[in-house]
Amino acid sequence: MTSVLHRPTDDTKLSGLPEDVRARLQDRFKLVVPARSAADPSPSPMLEEAPSNPDIQPIVSLTNVEKVYTNGSKALAGVNLTVNPGDFLFVTGPSGSGKSTLLKLLYGYERPTKGSILVGDEPISNLRGDRLAMMRRRIGVVFQDYKLIPKRTVAENVAFVLWAQGFTRKEIHRRLWPTLKMVGLQGKAQCFPDELSGGEQQRVSIARAVVNTPPLLLADEPTGNLDADNSLQVIKILKKLNSIGITVIVTTHDEHLVRISNHPVVQIKNGRLHHLRR
Repeated sequence: MTSVLHRPTDDTKLSGLPEDVRARLQDRFKLVVPARSAADPSPSPMLEEAPSNPDIQPIVSLTNVEKVYTNGSKALAGVNLTVNPGDFLFVTGPSGSGKSTLLKLLYGYERPTKGSILVGDEPISNLRGDRLAMMRRRIGVVFQDYKLIPKRTVAENVAFVLWAQGFTRKEIHRRLWPTLKMVGLQGKAQCFPDELSGGEQQRVSIARAVVNTPPLLLADEPTGNLDADNSLQVIKILKKLNSIGITVIVTTHDEHLVRISNHPVVQIKNGRLHHLRR
């Protein structure tokens, strides 16, 4: 099974944050998935191959995953991948190679035709209803086309995630402003999406994805619509998030961004996954 290098989460990476934020992040990184209810005592499926370090519980595991669409198009074939907590992984490949399909499988938007996909210790393809919704709260997703609400301000777009999850007004306020500051948009809080540049809109999308401090962040071609300077700024923010312990998986066809980064890289080509850099 393909494995990327583990980057452990420790106190030194969180030392620059306020104490309450640091404690909250540490707590969330310890728990990746919602607990099973008493009505669902069934154990998780066993992986066919154990992780290289038995003391590390992978945050993502794919075993012999295949995805074939109803029109017969095969997006993925025999994909095996392990991602450990704290990793930063680039997924490259040409358009139509299966990169976006891979991410959709990881947050439960698509389901595999064959194989096993575990997020934490949960088979995400088996989750339905409330359990899938709870899992998705622990997975931040950044899209290439931003998917912002056009008639809501920057602050409202980011806060909407917390409001939908039942956070109190006080907690929303406490999380919102540090998140906007982190992506450099505290001065744009009352602007609407059409008043922002493409790079700023993508930073709003990132803020929205991480405002509830998810352990796992999936970014699908986050720089695809951006120029070189804005692309570098987005990658810098993703690296900052990774430095405090968030696991980041980024799909991209931008070879320059991959070359100037020292993170592990896998490539999807003709539906199959190849390890390019560890």
